[in-house]
Amino acid sequence: MSIRTPDPNPGWLNEDDLYEARRRLPMVYVEAIPVRLDPLGCITELGLLYTADAEGHFYRTVVSGRVIYRETIRAALLRNIEKDLGSMVMPQIPASPVPFAVAEYFPYPSETGLVDDRQHAVSMAYIVPVSGDCSPRQDALELSWMTPDQVLSPEVQAEFLGGREKLIRQALAHLGHTG
Repeated sequence: MSIRTPDPNPGWLNEDDLYEARRRLPMVYVEAIPVRLDPLGCITELGLLYTADAEGHFYRTVVSGRVIYRETIRAALLRNIEKDLGSMVMPQIPASPVPFAVAEYFPYPSETGLVDDRQHAVSMAYIVPVSGDCSPRQDALELSWMTPDQVLSPEVQAEFLGGREKLIRQALAHLGHTG
């Protein structure tokens, strides 16, 4: 399973060093769930990336990426949102860097239910309203805007890899949507 986003600026480690670091250290990530809001601030849609891995398996995922050396959380959020959704996305980065969830991914099944076969990763997850035009990243087939009920359907929940459907349910619960 590969959930890697092509990154033209890999940050502070070359590919070999990054491989070695992933074997020895937890990596810090941010994840963003883009949402559209109505005039009262209630969620109307969530944006999910639809992509395929090298073996041709299709799946849904969220905006995600590493926090690079000397980068603030807010800067990492903005960089990864623009990398995955394009420069015209117009995200409303939260005023506070406090995430709605902290997710721990392991390279094997664990008690968290979250898996990233490359590494142990700690990810801060955010809900980010967007108001601009979104163009999915190069390796994504599309960006799907879905209502909360659509996202919670068993069919869509089954399309996530690595337990990310749990993160989506946590985000919706955080917003008061119990489905």
